[in-house]
Amino acid sequence: MTGAQTPAADADRLWAERFWTQSYRADVPATIDDELALWRSVGELFEADASRYADRTGFVSLGTGVSYGRALAEAKAFAAWLQAVGVRQGERVALMMPNCLQYPVTLFGTLMAGAVVVNVNPLYTPRELHHQLADSGAVAIVAMEMFAHTLEQAIEGTAIRHVVVTAMGDMMGPAKGAAVNAMMRHVEKLVPKWRLPGALRWPAMMRKARRQKLAPVDIRPEDLAFLQYTGGTTGVAKGAMLTHRNIIANVLQGRAWIMTQIPQDQAVGNVTMLPLYHVFSLTANLLMFVGVGGRNILIANPRDAKRVEWVLRNERFTGLTGLNTLFTSLLNNEAFRSRDFSDLRLTIAGGMATQRAVAEEWQDVTGAPVIEGYGLTECSPVVCIGYVDIDNPQTMGFDGTVGLPVPSTEVRMRRDDGSWCGVDEPGELCVRGPQVMKGYWGHPDETAKVLSADGWLASGDIGVMQADGRVKLLDRLKEMILVSGFNVYPSEIEDVVAAHPLVEEVAAIGVPDPVQGERIKIVVVRRSAELTSEALVAHCRERLTAYKVPRIVEFRAEPLPKTPVGKVLRRELR
Repeated sequence: MTGAQTPAADADRLWAERFWTQSYRADVPATIDDELALWRSVGELFEADASRYADRTGFVSLGTGVSYGRALAEAKAFAAWLQAVGVRQGERVALMMPNCLQYPVTLFGTLMAGAVVVNVNPLYTPRELHHQLADSGAVAIVAMEMFAHTLEQAIEGTAIRHVVVTAMGDMMGPAKGAAVNAMMRHVEKLVPKWRLPGALRWPAMMRKARRQKLAPVDIRPEDLAFLQYTGGTTGVAKGAMLTHRNIIANVLQGRAWIMTQIPQDQAVGNVTMLPLYHVFSLTANLLMFVGVGGRNILIANPRDAKRVEWVLRNERFTGLTGLNTLFTSLLNNEAFRSRDFSDLRLTIAGGMATQRAVAEEWQDVTGAPVIEGYGLTECSPVVCIGYVDIDNPQTMGFDGTVGLPVPSTEVRMRRDDGSWCGVDEPGELCVRGPQVMKGYWGHPDETAKVLSADGWLASGDIGVMQADGRVKLLDRLKEMILVSGFNVYPSEIEDVVAAHPLVEEVAAIGVPDPVQGERIKIVVVRRSAELTSEALVAHCRERLTAYKVPRIVEFRAEPLPKTPVGKVLRRELR
């Protein structure tokens, strides 16, 4: 019986019974509510895990490992330093780093101090960085030195009063650390000159931090833990307010779904190639894996094929998370294809749709099926995950769906008239659960557009729920462009392009790309034929992160199509 034929009362009964839980693996609970009630903060959860595995290597960068015990001690020291310099509970601390040993220390330290983490893409331009710092009201920032020149150009007019600059080797020991830092500064020349008066270097800051004592902080589950920036459906990036309860819920949901199957021994390794400032990697790689006490292998730049190959050649790993573009890149590397994959048991995909051909080739090469999931920044981020049974790999694999809703999560499709769809009936995917955000920071109007009073978040994606509870995505309602798993918002691109004096009108759209998912195309009406596509792209490169720069430029002589009130109809340009 299709959803269109299902009486409303029967459909409501099915959802009230959460029928998808009947498809769960036998040991997966329908809810995580009881365990969620045990924890008050992310820092408390990390301290419990890190104490249990104190002697194990928790984080590895360029072959250097840091134990869970040391990471916990350093995080508490950083938290104490924040308190000592006057960072108050609820104030925001920005982290602007690639994957490195300092990242978990500063992240957990910020949370233990009762402050709020603002994750920053270190590749942001000064314009993008200034917006995020100013909008969040961040009062402190820890930045990797190779990006300090960007901070120098962006800091004026923000609330930042404490700056810490760190280098890749700062936690690798005196000899190796000095060598790594010298290599990056003087050989690879990755550190442009910068000047930030009053900034502290990481080693000096930590020497002060270790002399401080962390004062107790009363952190409640409903307190903010992260401002995780996303554009929602329109406009410039907005901070999704994720509470301690939101994050803990998603961690517990993921652990119930996956981590109970992973052996809790020192041999477990997890490769973190996706940036930890991205919410998918933050939750799936960092926060979930701490619970099994495994080695988190941090890779700062997955595009550096030689260094990645060296790291993976010297590391054993059980799990790997990625997205379609990353899998494609690795499969094109012969050294990667020829390595021993006997330890790899689990590959989780997210961020963008995985192509069937890529998933099948990945399984052929590695022997590990790709498990696809679905999430949103606004949901901390995981909503659905594919079936996982590591002891029976033949039951797993790519099936074209994004899996089942995770425990304590409701997913339902909504029709255009606001009524609920039935089974197999397409509609806008809506989510309700403990991982759903509190709202957008400083944007109650935008919050009201997507989050109902009874807790349902409208995703902007079109999907169907099948009779066994698996969710299949069909399309997107929102005009967001998805490039290699990163959200790109047309209005931001249009604002930058429109600032060029020779541009009359512009619209930004996404066009399909076999590797990246989508590429950015701009359709432009110019004021003068002197304007070239090369000039426009150069204009954008100065103002936008690389993945936001348009790849296709189309000039039109006639005005762009518009609604009666003058809004450009982007859909007509696709």
